[in-house]
Amino acid sequence: MKAADSIQTVKNIGEARAAQFGRMGIETVDDLISYYPRDYEDRSVTTPVCELEADNTVTIRGKIMRAPEAMRTRTLSVVSAVVSDGTGSIVCVWFNQPYIKNQLKQGVEYSFTGKVSERMGRLQLNSPDYEAVNAESLNMGRIVPVYRLPAKMSQRMIRGYIKSALDCVEDGLEEYMPKSVLKGRSLCSREFAVRNIHFPENDDAFFKARRRLVFDELLFLQLHLLELKGNVSSKKSGVKIKDFDISPILSQLGFELTNAQKRVLSEIISDLKKGCVMNRLIQGDVGSGKTALAVISAYLAVINGYQAVLMAPTDVLAGQHFKSFERLFSPLGIRCDLLTSGLKKKEKDDAYKRISSGESNIVIGTHALIQDNVKYSNPGLVITDEQHRFGVRQREKLSAKGNEPHVLVMTATPIPRTLALILYGDLDISVIDELPPGRQKIDTFAVDHSYYRRLYAFIKKEVAKGRQAYIICPMIEENDNAELRSVLSYTEELKNDIFPELNIACVHGKLKNDEKQKIMERFASGDIDVLVSTTVIEVGINVPNASLMIIENAERFGLSALHQLRGRVGRGSDKSYCVLVSDNKNKLAKERLKIMCSTNDGFVISEKDLELRGPGDFFGTRQHGLPEMKIANLYKDIDILKEVQSVAIDIYRGDRELKTIENSLLKAKIYELFTTKIKKICL
Repeated sequence: MKAADSIQTVKNIGEARAAQFGRMGIETVDDLISYYPRDYEDRSVTTPVCELEADNTVTIRGKIMRAPEAMRTRTLSVVSAVVSDGTGSIVCVWFNQPYIKNQLKQGVEYSFTGKVSERMGRLQLNSPDYEAVNAESLNMGRIVPVYRLPAKMSQRMIRGYIKSALDCVEDGLEEYMPKSVLKGRSLCSREFAVRNIHFPENDDAFFKARRRLVFDELLFLQLHLLELKGNVSSKKSGVKIKDFDISPILSQLGFELTNAQKRVLSEIISDLKKGCVMNRLIQGDVGSGKTALAVISAYLAVINGYQAVLMAPTDVLAGQHFKSFERLFSPLGIRCDLLTSGLKKKEKDDAYKRISSGESNIVIGTHALIQDNVKYSNPGLVITDEQHRFGVRQREKLSAKGNEPHVLVMTATPIPRTLALILYGDLDISVIDELPPGRQKIDTFAVDHSYYRRLYAFIKKEVAKGRQAYIICPMIEENDNAELRSVLSYTEELKNDIFPELNIACVHGKLKNDEKQKIMERFASGDIDVLVSTTVIEVGINVPNASLMIIENAERFGLSALHQLRGRVGRGSDKSYCVLVSDNKNKLAKERLKIMCSTNDGFVISEKDLELRGPGDFFGTRQHGLPEMKIANLYKDIDILKEVQSVAIDIYRGDRELKTIENSLLKAKIYELFTTKIKKICL
């Protein structure tokens, strides 16, 4: 059996079982042995029965004293067995597993692992895992791996399949790490690492194994990103920017740039002067002024004879950008066009003609911009807003419509620097770390539902001042969970029972694009006092008159999402507020809301979000075209990441194309990860 062979070559894995694994992306022997545990249970230490206490999960070792008994009630079957280890005896109980009666034999010694409970004054072990005492056991008497289970599979099955695969791989596991790196960084062999990540010999073996596998995962990623960045930074652009007079567009903006904006603008201009393709990410908190830099960059493209293209994730945000750009550029004789899927056929056809002829200087839209039937005249700059909502392939597809146009990507989702280096390793990163003068701090409060009367009074007070409010709900419609607020039912309750005198409307993802647009326009114009919404308004909505953001069931949202939602208020000159409503008593939930109340700094919040939720939830890396990390944790493994980045740079400088014999296997592994498997998740 070879690592590249089908998973069906593993003992006891037939067609049906292989199909189950296939739905999880596990198709080869190598995929199976790279399916790492999510946790471990230490079953190497047994507890004497006489020392057992309720509510503890323990492992005991003892003999079945008499034949197991089975009984049935109206709703379930119960199997019980008395186990003794010489220090005492305890009853083990299994529910709805009648077959266990015939599996356990009187007088045979077993190991049992389960949770101790107390019933009618006596201790019992509930539904314990068990196995006859055996030195070769995978499930008892050792540190035992715990996996995320596919449907209809048990931990015992997964452990058996993985052990079979490890034992039958011909010639062991291939080592692709250069010997110089293994020795220089004191890394264990891959063979040792994979075996001990699944079935650790002891704690020390586990930590050595994990360090090696985390190192591998991060090194592959860093080398790939260095390659991408090297290819981009050395790629000559067919777009020549020679005229850098930005005074006309600065006059249209009507305000002075902050020092942070000036610094980032100088970085953009420096890129444009090099003659190579610009590939720059602008990170900036809500309201930091990223759009102003996009406007200036688009102006530079247009006055030098090129088109500028801006892609936004939603019709609403694209429409908002279009209005802002048109207001600024039309006095300068520069034409802007909007292209979204919501346009009527004739509107689209007319836009296509203007875009292909070059009559459109700046084109703003959604995914409609990258459709095959959109032909550009001479695109020189591609801008993507809220970059994390687009995949790598979408960005590349838009860029491919021109002759190596410059690329500017923007995000208002503050990303910890280390995570940004991973996710955007192919981009140069600029950070706008300063808000424009006059931006007020948004006061944030966390309350429970007992505050509703005061909250409703506060809404009335703000509306009476001429202000407006958002109310965010986690659901569109009511469902089985009565504790969750839904947009539709809450809107009706507010209209009919609480604020009959106010103008209240709702918006959500199931509405058609033109309906959402009309409601948002009415809210922006002040016709609507209170807008009830899902997170569809999370990104980019700009209503300076809105001063109050109320988020229902706030514990249901990540910190970064809460911060984005909060950023919809505080955009005008008036004092603004955010109220997080939650009855959840969970310690982690309360800690997250406390963080929101303590700071308005998006970068601090993003660090905490990464710490509390982990990178997988923080930012779905699949949409970036990066393989899912199986073992590395970008928060916990920051020290290894720093070490890896140093190694990656040394390797890249010494052998940029990984041509040497020592690096050839490393190159093959990177190719497998980022060229073959990546197609399955990105296309």
